[in-house]
This record gives sequence, structure tokens and C-alpha cells, in this order.
Amino acid sequence: MTSPPALLIAADGVRHDAGAAALLDLVEHLGSRHPGIPVAAGLLGPGRWPLSEAVGELVAAGADRLAAVPLALVPDRWSEDALSAALDAVREEQPGLTVAVSRALGPDPALLALLEQRLDEALGGGARSPRDRADVTVLLAAPGSADPQANAEVHRAARLLWEGRGYAGVETAFVSTAAPDVPAGLDRCVRLGARRIVVLPYALFDGGPVERAVLHAEGWAEAHPHTDVRCAEVIGAADELADLVVDRYREAVASPVPAAAGRR
Repeated sequence: MTSPPALLIAADGVRHDAGAAALLDLVEHLGSRHPGIPVAAGLLGPGRWPLSEAVGELVAAGADRLAAVPLALVPDRWSEDALSAALDAVREEQPGLTVAVSRALGPDPALLALLEQRLDEALGGGARSPRDRADVTVLLAAPGSADPQANAEVHRAARLLWEGRGYAGVETAFVSTAAPDVPAGLDRCVRLGARRIVVLPYALFDGGPVERAVLHAEGWAEAHPHTDVRCAEVIGAADELADLVVDRYREAVASPVPAAAGRR
């Protein structure tokens, strides 16, 4: 019986200790929920756990086929190019290795459901009905990218999060590179009539951009005491995220995205 391809998780920017721990938790989740799939995680760019080490670990365990799943909420040109370059280097070192690549994780209904959970937690309870959310405006805060298409995907996610969930509105902001920033996004929410705002990080794990988003939101809230501003938690290494990664893995195995065709 042929063994399944190994799962290679390609993470970008997980250089914060809490984010790194969450990445390891995700790998453990995957191993426990899907024990038949060999899995390892590596980082794009400099830092701990480079992608080449993850590939070497899988090859040493006997893998000759890989399906790479980028831990990306939106397709981003820089990340796609970095992944393509890393996989090209892997192929040079391991010429017999077959590699498939999946599409980005979001915006997927499973991710939107997780974001909804984080919002309900920030509002102080379990699941809420659309009627309970009528006075809540959400500010979806993403890291920001130099790729306009990636930023446009954040706006798309905001629209999908708003549809049918009863929030007064879902606006977008970016921590850096793109506009509006978090304080300007909060200003816009107030101009639109918001009195109760939840800043929701559009990020899988904690790290620098999330910390900056929270600091900016807290600073703005201190200067605007009459507006109720809360910050939600990141998605984190949830079981649903692990299952979504495996869904992308299976898609890549069945119908791979060419690794060299990173730009869409």
C-alpha cells in the first residue's frame, strides 16, 4: 500500500515566542487528529525551523512526495514567491522529490466561523444571535501587504464575515504598509455611528503585527473613553484550523497548484 504524501506546513513570519508555540501546537493537533499523514512545519525566510529542515525531516522519515500548505489567510505575492524559491532550492537538493502546493487558507467558511467564535468570546459569552450583535461594529485588523490584491482579499473576508451574522458593520484596517491603520479604522467606525467596537486580528497566531494592533487599539480607546472598544483573540491552533489545513492538503494532492506559479 502506497503511503500518503507528507504534509509540509509553510509558515511566514512566526518569529514571536507565542506564535512559535502555537505553530508547534498546530503540528501536534494535526498529528493527533490525522495520524496517518506525516507532517512537519518550516518557516519562510530567516529564523528558526527553516523550510529546508522540515523537508529534511520528512525525507529522512521516508517521504518522497510532499504537499505544501502555506499558512496564509490571503494569497500574498511576496509569500508565494518566497515559497516557490524555497521549494526550488528543495528540488535541487532532493531531485527525486515530488512537491504539490495548496491555495491559501482563507477566506474559508471554517475560518469565518472561527473568527465569529473569537468575536463572541470578546463580547463576553457563548454564541450570540444576529439580534444580539446589532450594536457591534467589527474592525478586522490585518498585518498589511505591499500586494494590493492581498489587501483586497482582506476586504473580501470582511464582507463575508458581515453577511448574515447581524453585526452593524465590518470595517478593515492594516497594521502597516496599507491604509487605513488601526486608529484611522476606529475613527471611521465612529463616523459610521459605532459605539461598541471589537478589533479582530485577521491573523492565525500572536506576533508583532497583532501586538501592534492591540497597542494601537488600546491607545485609541484611552483617548476615546465614551466608545466601548474590545480586542478579540487570534484564531490560534484550533482543531478546526487543523482540519482546514488537511482539507487544503487533500486538495493539493488531488489537484496541485504549480509551485512556480505563485503570482495570480
